[in-house]
Amino acid sequence: MPSRMLQLVSVGGLPAVFLKTLEESLLTQMAITATASRAQLPAPSYAFNKDRNQYHSNAIMRRLAPLLEGFDFVLGLADVDIFVPDSPFVFGESDRESKVAVISVFRLRQNADSEVFKRRARVEAVHQAGHLLGLSNCDDSRCVMFLATSTSDIDRKGVSLCNVCRNELAKLSR
Repeated sequence: MPSRMLQLVSVGGLPAVFLKTLEESLLTQMAITATASRAQLPAPSYAFNKDRNQYHSNAIMRRLAPLLEGFDFVLGLADVDIFVPDSPFVFGESDRESKVAVISVFRLRQNADSEVFKRRARVEAVHQAGHLLGLSNCDDSRCVMFLATSTSDIDRKGVSLCNVCRNELAKLSR
């Protein structure tokens, strides 16, 4: 079965070399061929909520959707603090129906050296790709599909799927 194609898009200026560091994990963990796009979206001022001092993830995802052409999925990477209305913040958000997701590296780099930061970004990229493929959040705190609410949750979980999620992904891929 051919690999699904995912376009990685910088939102606000993350360098393409950083996006490229995510490609291998997406391929090995989710069988998704990821490509760092030359296209970039500008800083998402259109998504800024002044009351929260954060950026609405869904507004960013709407701007990513037109970049889907030629790809199965689009994953945006933003260096701003993102939110959904019912949460104080989110590390990422995905919409399986529109085939678009976004992760924020804003909170991932806090108090982290560059290798910890890169690992956290890989974990969250694989997590959001899992949602795009149809996986739900997992109760196993070591599984990449575990819903992280802190960087310590991200640091605890692995970049790979637990057996339950791996089996679910195999069913979804048939």
